[in-house]
Amino acid sequence: MVRIGAFLFLIAANPVLADCRQALALGLDVSGSVDQQEYRLQLDGLAGALQNENVRTALFSLPNAPVTLAVYEWSGPTDQHLIAGWTTITDQAVLNQFTARLFSASRTAADPSTAIGSSMVFGAALLAKQPDCWTRTLDLSGDGPSNTGPRPRDIIDFAQLGPVTVNALVIGDNTAQSSNRQSTQIDDLVDYFESEVIHGPAAFVEQATGFDQFQTAMVRKLLRELQGLTISRLNADQ
Repeated sequence: MVRIGAFLFLIAANPVLADCRQALALGLDVSGSVDQQEYRLQLDGLAGALQNENVRTALFSLPNAPVTLAVYEWSGPTDQHLIAGWTTITDQAVLNQFTARLFSASRTAADPSTAIGSSMVFGAALLAKQPDCWTRTLDLSGDGPSNTGPRPRDIIDFAQLGPVTVNALVIGDNTAQSSNRQSTQIDDLVDYFESEVIHGPAAFVEQATGFDQFQTAMVRKLLRELQGLTISRLNADQ
């Protein structure tokens, strides 16, 4: 079996592989169910997750094949707003600049409805601008099902979505009156995203029990995506 260290050495020594490892677009739900405090918990939580020590290690694990990131917020059918455009995360300084944009972002006034299908179309078009990356991944956060615009299940057949993996981070209601109600609510939401939204091989749904757990859940999700890609590349070269 090829060791991880030997694999990373081969990557560094081979200029053919000096390319984009993964294009990762992250879409954050800012529909009417998300208040200003929850908005900040998402933006600051994503920034904090990207600066997590283990996530940084995963981001920088293949220096000749970096990850490129973009972040947008979404709500209604015509309301998708880019917060941070495509940025190749080559070193800590670039990562610091990227997360600073998230910390300083302000919410854009928008339709309060929840158009997950439209957000998928926007994310797919964004990822189409990164055709040379080994993989392209769309991550959508959400605290409820779609209630306007095209149905997510219909977008799965959208041509640009074909090569894209769609993962999700669902956010439960930690203000529910009982733990049983909270558990039922998030279980239903996970089931919805699993059946209607995620797409592609090994696509998955991560969950946060509330917005205050968003950063912790985002760390888990990023590690699963970033580390999984490195392992799959290793296995392919064995």
